[in-house]
Amino acid sequence: MDHNLPVFSRPSGIAPDAIAGMKTERLPFTIKRVRTEEELMKAVQIRHAAYARHLPEFARTLALPEECDFDSDAVILLAESKLDGSPIGSARIQTNFLQPLHVEESVELPLWLMTRRLAEVTRLGIDEGRIGRVVKVALIKACFEYCERNKVEWAVVTGRAPIDRQYEQLLFADVFPGGEHIPLRHVGNMPHRVMAFEIETGEERWTAAKHPMLGFFRHTHHPDIDVGAPAFPELGQPALLRAGTPPLFAAAEKAFA
Repeated sequence: MDHNLPVFSRPSGIAPDAIAGMKTERLPFTIKRVRTEEELMKAVQIRHAAYARHLPEFARTLALPEECDFDSDAVILLAESKLDGSPIGSARIQTNFLQPLHVEESVELPLWLMTRRLAEVTRLGIDEGRIGRVVKVALIKACFEYCERNKVEWAVVTGRAPIDRQYEQLLFADVFPGGEHIPLRHVGNMPHRVMAFEIETGEERWTAAKHPMLGFFRHTHHPDIDVGAPAFPELGQPALLRAGTPPLFAAAEKAFA
């Protein structure tokens, strides 16, 4: 799991002088990318425990690392307690820079979306203690920072009821009309809503909505959240486009530019 990548400590897209003007807030935990086998097993531990509370049958399939944990385009974030180093949260991010997203095993994304640089966030799991809500919010912030740093245009998530409502609150929108719940292979064929969030306009939309997490997400520097350097600095387009854009896809990209 050691990708030998340098580590950054400032949020992508924010100049050092802007950080100097931000409020700095320390957290009782750290969030970083998994780089070792030991860290991976910690992430698997918290992932399995989180799913076991609500989906015990499916959780049995998560007792060991998944094959896609080792994909070159997969990044696993791990939240660890500063007190004792115990795992308290984890999430996995996969981009479409090298291959289609996992959700595309079950659905065909609209052309306007699949021709964009995407990141799918999966396996979000947190400890059930009192600090769990803060860990979840911090992991979500880390995912947004990762997307910005890697020039991801849209973040994609899948949510089963009632988790999907939490993504609604973050201003994710349905990819398919009517909020249809679709069985997805990579989550045990359980019905999920497929939702997406445009990264570039995120702060503008949160500001317009007077979102309660705007200050935490955009106006506070959290040095304990470190998503590392860009994973694929040399890649500027999704794999679909780099492989050669069919005329229909090229027309769709222009239509939705």
